[in-house]
Amino acid sequence: MHVVSISSLKGGVGKTSVTTGLASAALAAGIPTLVIDLDPHADASTALGVRAGEQLDIGRMLKSPRRARLAENVVPSGWLERGNSTAGTRAGNSEESILDVAVGSAYTGIYDRPDLGRRDLRRLSTVLAGADRYELVLIDCPPSLNGLTRMAWSASDKVALVAEPGLFSVAGTERTMRAIQLFRQEFAPGLMPAGIVANRVRSGSAEHAFRLSEMDSMFGELLLTPHIPEQANWQQIQGAAHAVHSWPGDSAKNAAGLFDELLANLLGNRGELVGAGRARSRSSR
Repeated sequence: MHVVSISSLKGGVGKTSVTTGLASAALAAGIPTLVIDLDPHADASTALGVRAGEQLDIGRMLKSPRRARLAENVVPSGWLERGNSTAGTRAGNSEESILDVAVGSAYTGIYDRPDLGRRDLRRLSTVLAGADRYELVLIDCPPSLNGLTRMAWSASDKVALVAEPGLFSVAGTERTMRAIQLFRQEFAPGLMPAGIVANRVRSGSAEHAFRLSEMDSMFGELLLTPHIPEQANWQQIQGAAHAVHSWPGDSAKNAAGLFDELLANLLGNRGELVGAGRARSRSSR
C-alpha cells in the first residue's frame, strides 16, 4: 500500500482538483484506491459523489481510531454508481473497480490545531491499519500546516505539494518544503517529498512562464511533469460528480491523459503500480 498526502500551504490552488484527477487516473488504470477527505470542507467527498450515511465519517473514525473499522465505514465513489464508462472499459467493469472514500466532515476540524502530540498524530495511521485492500491511498489535506496535515504526513509515504505558478503560491511551497524537512527530522524519518504539481497553468501567461522557470530553478527534479493547465469546465465536472476520464470532449480527454502521466511520475519508481493496474484491466476483459 502506498500512501500519498496531497498538500498545500495556500488555499485556492486546486489541491482537491489534483486529488480527484489522480483518483480518476487510478480508477481508469484499475488500481484499488482509497481517497481520505481530511479537509473539513469535504470538497473531495462532494466531487467524488459521496456523503456519509450510516457509515462513520473520517472525523468520527479519528475520534476512536482503534475501533474505526475502516472497511465498514468507507463509501464507494459515486463515479462507480454512474457507470463511469471510461473507467469501466479500462478496468474490466465498474463493479470490479475499487475507488472508496473516507468521507470528510467538519468534525475533523477539532484536530486541526497546532498543538497535537505524538499520540494524536498517530490517529490516522491507526485507522489505516484496516486499509490492506488498497494499493493506493490519496489523502486530501486542508490548506494549512496544522494538526490534520501533520496527521496525514505521519501516515504517509510521500507528500505531493500543489502550487499555482504565482508569487505567493511559490513562496508558500518553499515554506512547506522546509516544514516537511523539519517534520521528517522530528516525527517521520521515512517521509519523502513526492514532488510539486504545478496546477492551473495558463499557457499564454508571461507571469506563469516566469514562475514555472523560477520553480524549476528552486526545486529541480521535484517539479513534476506534466503541468496541469487551467481548465474552464473543471468546476462543471466536479459539480456533476464525474471522473474527468468519463467527461465528454477533447479538453477533458487531454486532462485525463495528463493525470495518467502525472500519476505515474508522482509515484516515481512505484509507477509500476499504474502498469500493473492496466495489465489487470486487459486481462479482465
